[in-house]
Formats: sequence, C-alpha cells, structure tokens
Amino acid sequence: MRSTIRRAVPPALLALLALPAAAFAQDDEPAPSLVLGNLDLTWVIIGTVLVFFMQAGFALLEIGFSRGKNAGMGIAKILVNFSVATIAWWIAGFAIAFGGAGTIAGDTGFLVSYGNEMSGLAGDLYGETFGGGTAAFFAFQFMFCAVSLAIVWGTTLERMKFAAYIPFAAVFAAIIYPLIAHWGFGGGLFSEFGDGVQDFAGSSVVHLTGATAALAALIFLGPRRGKYGPDGKPRAIPGHNMPLFGLGVLILWLGWFGFNGASTLGTADGRFAEVVAVTNLGAAGAALGALLLCQIVLKTMDVGMIGNGAIAGLVAITAPSGYVEFWAAPIIGLVGGFIVVGGVILFERLRLDDPVGALSAHGLAGIWGTLSCGLFTSERLAEAVGIGNAGLFQGGGVDQLVSQALAVGATFAAVFILSSITFLAIKATVGLRVDDEAEEAGLDISEHGMYGYPEQFIPAPELESYGAAPTARAPVAPSAYSSNREEVPAT
Repeated sequence: MRSTIRRAVPPALLALLALPAAAFAQDDEPAPSLVLGNLDLTWVIIGTVLVFFMQAGFALLEIGFSRGKNAGMGIAKILVNFSVATIAWWIAGFAIAFGGAGTIAGDTGFLVSYGNEMSGLAGDLYGETFGGGTAAFFAFQFMFCAVSLAIVWGTTLERMKFAAYIPFAAVFAAIIYPLIAHWGFGGGLFSEFGDGVQDFAGSSVVHLTGATAALAALIFLGPRRGKYGPDGKPRAIPGHNMPLFGLGVLILWLGWFGFNGASTLGTADGRFAEVVAVTNLGAAGAALGALLLCQIVLKTMDVGMIGNGAIAGLVAITAPSGYVEFWAAPIIGLVGGFIVVGGVILFERLRLDDPVGALSAHGLAGIWGTLSCGLFTSERLAEAVGIGNAGLFQGGGVDQLVSQALAVGATFAAVFILSSITFLAIKATVGLRVDDEAEEAGLDISEHGMYGYPEQFIPAPELESYGAAPTARAPVAPSAYSSNREEVPAT
C-alpha cells in the first residue's frame, strides 16, 4: 500500500504543477498568425547569421590566394571594412535602399532607430513604424551589402593601401550599393523595365555590383609587380594555401543557403526549402562544369578553378533561385562553371590582374545568372513571386530577357561611373597603391607592422626569446624579377 502511494505521488505532483500552465495556455494561446510571424523573423535572422558567416569564407579564400607575406592583412581588411560599412548602412544606406518608393532612391530611415517612421518596401513589409521586424530586415539586407563590398577587394590583393579601403567602404555602403539595391529590390528603377526585373537574391544587385566596382579598382591600381614579364606574357603568382581557399569556398557555399533561402523572408509555403535545393544544384553543376573545361583546355584539374566554378554557380543561380524549376538549376550552374574558366583566362590576357577571379566568378557569372531568368523562369514561379513573366524557354517570349539585359546594363554603367569617381578622389588624396618597396616586403609588415606567419619571415633566434623585436626581412630587389622566371614565389 505504501509503495503504491509512493509511486502515485510524483505523477500527482506533476499534474498539479501543470494545471496553472494548462490554464494559462487555454487563456492566452497565441494566435497562429503571431506564431507564423515570429517563425518568419526567426528564419530571416538565421539567414542573417549564415550570410554574415560568408565574411569568414571571403577572408579564407583571399588569404589562400595571397602570398604568405600578405596573409595577415586580409583579416584586418575584412574586420575594418565590415565595421565601416555597418555604420554607413545605418546612417544612409538602408534609407536609400528600402526607405521609400521613389524611382531612384528612398527618403526615410536615415539614422534609423526604434519607432521611426518608415515607408517604401520596409514599411510595406513590416509596418510604417520601425520595430523588431524591420530590424531583422535591416540586419539581413546589410549582410548583402557587406558581401557585395567583400567582392570588390578580391581584385586589389597585395598592392592596395589600407587607408584607401576605408573611404571607399563608406561611400559604397552609404550610396553605391544602396542605389542598386533600391532599383532591384526596393521597387525602384528596375520595376519599370517591362513587367519587372527578376533578381531573386542579387546576381546583379549584389554580385555584378561588387564585381563592377572591383573592375574600377583594378583599372586604377594596375597589376601586381611581376605578374607580367618583359614580353607582356602573364606569369603565375600562386596563392600560398589552397586548403584555406577550399575551406573558404565551402563556407561560402554554406552561407549561400541563407543568402538565397532567407530571401523568401518567410516560411509559410515552404518555398525557402525549394530555393535552398535549387541553390545547391546550381553550385554542383558549376563545380563539375569548371572541372570539365579545365581538363579540356588546361589539361589539368585546377583546384582554384574548381572552387571558383562552385562560386560562379552560386552567383549564377542567385537571381533565378526563386524562379526556376529544379531541372534548370544544374544547367545554369554548368554554364556558369564554363564561364568562370574562360573568363579567368581572358582577363589575364587582357592584363587585368585579378588574383581571386572575382571579375569572372561574380561579374560574368552574375550577368549570366541575371540573363538566365529571361530564359528559364517558369510561369508557376513568376506568378508565385509576382514579378515578371516566364522565360523564353518556358514559352514566355523575349520580353523578360530584354528586361534582364536592361538591368545588367544599368547596373554596370551606374556602379562603374560612381566607383571610378570615388577611386579617383581617393587616389588624389590618400592614394591607392603602396610603393614598390612596401609591395615587395609584403603588406603584412609594411602596412600592419607584423607578419601573418612570423616563423616564415623572422629569423629563428629572434623567435626563441619572448618579446624579441622582429626584424623585417630586407625587401627583394626588383632585379629578382628577371625575364627567365615563369612563376613568382608564393612567399
């Protein structure tokens, strides 16, 4: 009897404790719309975290493609540029991009804070008063701006002054990127091209914008020392760490699931899962396409080309990720993989020294991705998103393709002009390029006063005693770049 009572007491106590909770649940059960709204915000914040993690991917990719003497500065560049862009986005960028319904730019949300009035897309989505939902949108969209800015710096590796990064980051995040984001995402200019331009997550808005600014930077900077021999032929400057590069590619691939998937801004109809699957198919097709073309043209399975192929596929599938059926994704990716290999070879021959292949992987692939909507968009998904029409291969005619091409042209022209003006101003003030001696010594020691790999450059006796003052290695004389060298050392 006593044992029976002892066994019965714990369940009875649990039942008593549960009664208030059950009564509370019956009295204050949240409405389904509230639960769904919070779930949507949670997904947007998860997407924000994933896209933020792409900064680590960019850092590793650029460090891997750099020589050892320039490895450390990549970290300072990512941290400082991200921080500058964050403040610039808060001051003006978000307002211009999403704070109004004008054709060119928004007009509310400058120095935005809780309770401020909002109009434009931000106001339409989350109410006319800035609150938690708008804050999630603010943070998520900034990560796109930060990705676009990170693309710019890939072409500038190993020769650009650190001081030049800061003013361009401020202008880019406050004005240049927000203008294109407003045109493409915020209901601005691109909505007036035909029945609207289809760019689900930013093949043009994010990636072509970043690559176009990168082209302007590259033109003003010129190639790295030793990249082209006396005969004008390009020479390899190998990155010092391909495993880091590969890890960076994988991190970017992961982050892209949030980049494209969370661009649904919600979870109600399960569309985000479809977008993630399409994204993965596009990347896979591109990696295989780059591998195939490398084997055919270069007779080798180049690690850098394969990795950039995957990135090109991710860039290419970004615009159509919300518009195409599964079968189209690997085809779009495959073409993107072909494009990146051909583009890298072409730009090198044009004396455009792009150490990470950003012009091809983000620029050319971004153009292809935007145009591919005009070919492959399905009628079902065009109706679901509510922008544009079916593509040419889906019975929609050429109208959508024309709209897509107009967006590509407008993006390139606006970004190139604004970026060139900005770089000219920076060149005339703080300067763009380090001097020859600093470039030879490496930007780690010349710009930041320390090495990314001290053991590689500091004599062993100085490393053995704690606190010894490092001595910089003597700069390599220009004569070291003799005409009979085919490859510039990775260090």
